[in-house]
Amino acid sequence: MSWRPQYRSSKFRNVYGKVANREHCFDGIPITKNVHDNHFCAVNARFLAIVTESAGGGSFLVIPLEQTGRIEPNYPKVCGHQGNVLDIKWNPFIDNIIASCSEDTSVRIWEIPEGGLKRNMTEALLELHGHSRRVGLVEWHPTTNNILFSAGYDYKVLIWNLDVGEPVKMIDCHTDVILCMSFNTDGSLLTTTCKDKKLRVIEPRSGRVLQEANCKNHRVNRVVFLGNMKRLLTTGVSRWNTRQIALWDQEDLSMPLIEEEIDGLSGLLFPFYDADTHMLYLAGKGDGNIRYYEISTEKPYLSYLMEFRSPAPQKGLGVMPKHGLDVSACEVFRFYKLVTLKGLIEPISMIVPRRSDSYQEDIYPMTPGTEPALTPDEWLGGINRDPVLMSLKEGYKKSSKVVFKAPIREKKSVVVNGIDLLENVPPRTENELLRMFFRQQDEIRRLKEELAQKDIRIRQLQLELKNLRNSPKNC
Repeated sequence: MSWRPQYRSSKFRNVYGKVANREHCFDGIPITKNVHDNHFCAVNARFLAIVTESAGGGSFLVIPLEQTGRIEPNYPKVCGHQGNVLDIKWNPFIDNIIASCSEDTSVRIWEIPEGGLKRNMTEALLELHGHSRRVGLVEWHPTTNNILFSAGYDYKVLIWNLDVGEPVKMIDCHTDVILCMSFNTDGSLLTTTCKDKKLRVIEPRSGRVLQEANCKNHRVNRVVFLGNMKRLLTTGVSRWNTRQIALWDQEDLSMPLIEEEIDGLSGLLFPFYDADTHMLYLAGKGDGNIRYYEISTEKPYLSYLMEFRSPAPQKGLGVMPKHGLDVSACEVFRFYKLVTLKGLIEPISMIVPRRSDSYQEDIYPMTPGTEPALTPDEWLGGINRDPVLMSLKEGYKKSSKVVFKAPIREKKSVVVNGIDLLENVPPRTENELLRMFFRQQDEIRRLKEELAQKDIRIRQLQLELKNLRNSPKNC
């Protein structure tokens, strides 16, 4: 009996990466030099947003996807933050709404006009103040409209209901800086990685920690839910300082199912999971390559497929949602790669080679669409619902009917769990101290001007009263 090598059949074993032509790239962009471990890029079916280098505050560009080529140096920016922008995310249900967070401790919601920006945008649709230190992460809820999560350097996760423009819940179980957040398919579970070397699975509405892993041998950096498989995948560093990945059962974090070492490089590994194809992509910060694997529910769980190689190192990667892909070219994933040294954004399409030009239903199952499954009140009331699915064959060009309406509200104290998050928060760094000092100086100056105007008005009223008393009475 002859020996045969083990062979695993997969429709994705020949997936390859195709870099867009230079004229379809975005050139001349002053990509931020911030060393914060984030992607600094967000993409949807209409716009590309990139955090840029700027003096005196933070800013980011928003460019329509069809406007490729060289971007002018004076191209309009979104520049309302007083500190560096650390994260940006598009609303999954409304194409022109984007959330940003910054070192200035605020989260802001912006509405991008039809056709892109014509001038600098400084006024946000909504300003959310609740964190006492800089805010490093924002995430939209995957199935509920107008629910936003933000994680700050005050070790807290705030849940914002944008219908009222206020935080409705606070998750306060972390003891150090939160590095990553990820949701399961219906948004009923949140998993986080933290600098305290712990991996947590949290019920977000109650803030209760359901599972916790103390990762001493595998120092976790990033985590992602693997769709409906009830699995988590983390990237991190082993005790020998090699990059590795680990697969976990979400209901038992006592021990990883598998651990696999990747290489000895030092850059952070970003995981991206495609629930439709069950493919996992691993891209290292500062690397030029992207590895991809296929995930299964049975051993060996993780099957290596191939590797996309490029000489240009990536600072971050944006990912196009499924409804923005080119199904006629059998494109199953698309990255937007930030090349800082060249000021370049480079689209990379992951393509399944097929001879037929017809729609390939086996690689494009029903996928989460642009319609929310729940309202904020329903989700906060305890209801869970799977995403509203759409077919890419018929509906991938349809626009969402959801419209964002900013709440009209007065500025007041922010109370969560009986704690006022804005009152008497001491500054923790010199920058925060300076920012608070200048804010107070502006407030004092405004109050003095208001007081002077009130004094003038009082004097005018006193004169009018005196005139009335001295004037002869008319018979």
